[in-house]
Amino acid sequence: MERPPFVDVHSHVVPSGDDGAASVEVGEILCRDAARHGTGVLFATPHVWPHLPLTRERESAVRAAFDRLAPRAGLELRLGFELTPDPPLFEEDPRRYELEGTGAVLMEVPFAGPAETLVRLAEHAEGAGLVPVIAHPERADAVLERPALALELAERGWLLQVNASSLLGRHGPATRDLAWRLVEDGHAELVASDGHRETRPVRLDEAYEAARARIGAEAAGAIFGGVALGFASSSRLPASRAASQGA
Repeated sequence: MERPPFVDVHSHVVPSGDDGAASVEVGEILCRDAARHGTGVLFATPHVWPHLPLTRERESAVRAAFDRLAPRAGLELRLGFELTPDPPLFEEDPRRYELEGTGAVLMEVPFAGPAETLVRLAEHAEGAGLVPVIAHPERADAVLERPALALELAERGWLLQVNASSLLGRHGPATRDLAWRLVEDGHAELVASDGHRETRPVRLDEAYEAARARIGAEAAGAIFGGVALGFASSSRLPASRAASQGA
């Protein structure tokens, strides 16, 4: 059975002043490498940190870099952002940060400290009609210390996204074991690369093969193919868009 193209909802391939790609040229290398390794749709999700907010000037620069990179990427590149929970975001319209065309917004569990600010931000996004996508919960101290927290987030209808690198053990055994538990128990609905640079590439294929061996091709195809965000396994477009275009 032919493997469908991957949908990667979390990467840092667009230069934005964060710790991702430093130039459009580096972003192109990362994107084309991702395409060679099976990714068909890639979301560029620059960080929005408390110390690096998305000012109008920064957003203009990010969008200009995206517009330069997208035609050279060798795959379907879309724009979104990765939010680090911070109270000033509660005063903004979260639709500004949407993962393009999905009705969802990506936000991370803080690596250290409690998750209360994340919960408030996710509720704020829900209030605007968006689905929160919770990035790499398996890497957060709050979840590692109390794994039931991840289940509580998932039970609210928020989508858990684990990192491919976590499944491959690149962040240590505790993170690896928790990531696999979330996948095998069905709580994680998305796997993404969180790729930043050539030493931390934008690849999903190795983790997909590991998941296929453990949970089967159908389940692995769903979490690597963006099904939870409406992507059809046989199409690079969300199902709703594919239908409207006669796909």
